[in-house]
Amino acid sequence: MKRLLKRPVRSGLLPGLALLLAIAAIAPAGAREGLAIPPPTLDEPAPTGGGMATAVFAGGCFWGVQGVFQHVRGVANAVSGYAGGAAATAHYETVGAGDTGHAEAVQITYDPRQISYGKLLQIFFSAAHDPTQKNRQGPDVGPQYRSAVFARTPEQARLASAYVKQLDDARVYGAPLATTIEPGKQFYPAEKYHQDYMTLNPRAPYIAYYDLPKLDHLKRLFPDLYREKPTLTSQAGG
Repeated sequence: MKRLLKRPVRSGLLPGLALLLAIAAIAPAGAREGLAIPPPTLDEPAPTGGGMATAVFAGGCFWGVQGVFQHVRGVANAVSGYAGGAAATAHYETVGAGDTGHAEAVQITYDPRQISYGKLLQIFFSAAHDPTQKNRQGPDVGPQYRSAVFARTPEQARLASAYVKQLDDARVYGAPLATTIEPGKQFYPAEKYHQDYMTLNPRAPYIAYYDLPKLDHLKRLFPDLYREKPTLTSQAGG
């Protein structure tokens, strides 16, 4: 059933109201999304030179996570894809079996002079998903929907681990975080029809019920970082 709920809309025909009601009945929207949380006490130092950096996060369906970060100032590109497994299995239908090691993930290219890695982590944990759910988000169940930080550098791994501990020690969520820190894993871009999915399909019931509220969280919690016009992969060359 969960695969039916997430089936991409490729023909332009939107699922009906009955499907939307079925989604709502199976799993309500994440209760811990949109929670104001403290910023990390540890963050990367301000850069002394130019250049872009990358971060990779997994927080359930990549449509919503990509859509959130496309609206963040300082983010130059956000690409849906897969991380955690091998190149040969980095395909949507294969990953959906749940036994490839992959998670649906998003690679974020950002300008450290405008936004820090720690701030990206704060947005990820507070607005983009519910980090207390283990191997699921909303109606999507399985390790491919796990909460994970795929650290690109040892420093990112250190900062992410410290932030998870900080939030757990403060009992911010009332439940322990299920987020795993997974360094050294390759990211593979997803199929083209998954890119910019939230923007291209705002009326799809799954998007309307589960993902568009995340933009409201972002705008409310981070008004100075919210960007009305998203940066799309088609515009960024992704």
